[in-house]
Amino acid sequence: MTTVHLSPSAARHLHLAAQGLLTPPRRRAGKGDVLAAIRRMALLQIDTIHVLARSPYLVLFSRLGHYDPAWLDELLAEGALFEYWAHEACFVPSEDYRLLRHRMLDPAGMGWKYSVAWMDKHRAEIEQLLQHIRAHGPVRSADFARQGGKGNGWWDWKPEKRHLEVLFTAGRLMVAARQRFQRVYDLAERVRPGWDDARDLPPLATAQHELIRQSCRALGVVKAGWVADYYRLKRGRYDAALHALADAGELLPVRIEGWKHDAFVHASLADELVLAADERLTARATALLSPFDPVVWDRRRAAELFGFDYRLECYTPAPQRQYGYFVLPILQRGRLVGRLDAKAHRAQGVFEVKALYLEPGIRVTQRLTTDLRAALTKLADWHGTPHVKVQRAPDGLADALNAARDSTLVASSSPELPAGA
Repeated sequence: MTTVHLSPSAARHLHLAAQGLLTPPRRRAGKGDVLAAIRRMALLQIDTIHVLARSPYLVLFSRLGHYDPAWLDELLAEGALFEYWAHEACFVPSEDYRLLRHRMLDPAGMGWKYSVAWMDKHRAEIEQLLQHIRAHGPVRSADFARQGGKGNGWWDWKPEKRHLEVLFTAGRLMVAARQRFQRVYDLAERVRPGWDDARDLPPLATAQHELIRQSCRALGVVKAGWVADYYRLKRGRYDAALHALADAGELLPVRIEGWKHDAFVHASLADELVLAADERLTARATALLSPFDPVVWDRRRAAELFGFDYRLECYTPAPQRQYGYFVLPILQRGRLVGRLDAKAHRAQGVFEVKALYLEPGIRVTQRLTTDLRAALTKLADWHGTPHVKVQRAPDGLADALNAARDSTLVASSSPELPAGA
């Protein structure tokens, strides 16, 4: 088999093609496109921060453009998706339940997500909670009163919430739906009434192999060091697994300029690989990515593939943040060119960009300005906050955006930030 040689930009384009971020959507999305996008990514990470739309909705918007967020909730309630620990807490296509079921059956290996000591200490109360759900139907954590005031985070959950979470991790409860983004828990046998472990559960080795295959497909371009992170598999050497998939024709070996490690492209991208090898695979999409987007959630991979060092700062004390609380990477035509700290003021209809930063070496051009203006306008409109205010931006960009003051985008006269600051 001839090994194809690729430039780093061609490798990036193939990764974005796999993720659905290479070109803008060609038509307005429908409900089926939401499920198709999640299947393409293999999973959709969940996070509850809502200074903008919560992360799973934002990840979908980056790929689909305008769509109805209620469709995601409906797909969960209809059983097309389920929730479980995949990368972290994720929406996962229902057909992949069989691949993650082994984690439920061995919850002691799930770290902080499951406490054997808690189960042993509260076994009677937990069984009582299960009986309550069996008799009276699904519950939310909010259905149980907190003793002693408001909690301070996951480390300070009320007992019933911890009971629900350990039962969820152990697969005895599942998320049947979400109400105002709160989990609604029900018995697993009611959420998946047709499942039978004895009949439907594949061997552990088969499930692990399938997770590796799905990681490769979702990444598009893969090397051994990237495999484990996607589904949080055990760290280890995956070279042999990738070469075996290449021998089976599922991966295509490539050489990427400047890389020392073996690399592969998923066979589903064979047509795109032909174009990429001749530098004819074009990236045209510009999007503002969630901090929990698969493209950037692996900090090492984002640095190796895009030269983009991204660290999530929303859990960092404010004085220690470099860029801001909820910072969105800026994807422009195949490159991660910057980041912005944003907040949607829904009552006022204002989409605030507190600060916008460009990566070192990124110049302010007319194309960048036009692409960024369009991306901001579309995202703000989808949020129902059509008035965009950019408080700070790099040298030159604030003036260019300020020229749009009479249209949708409004830039303030706040001091500008130097590029890469």
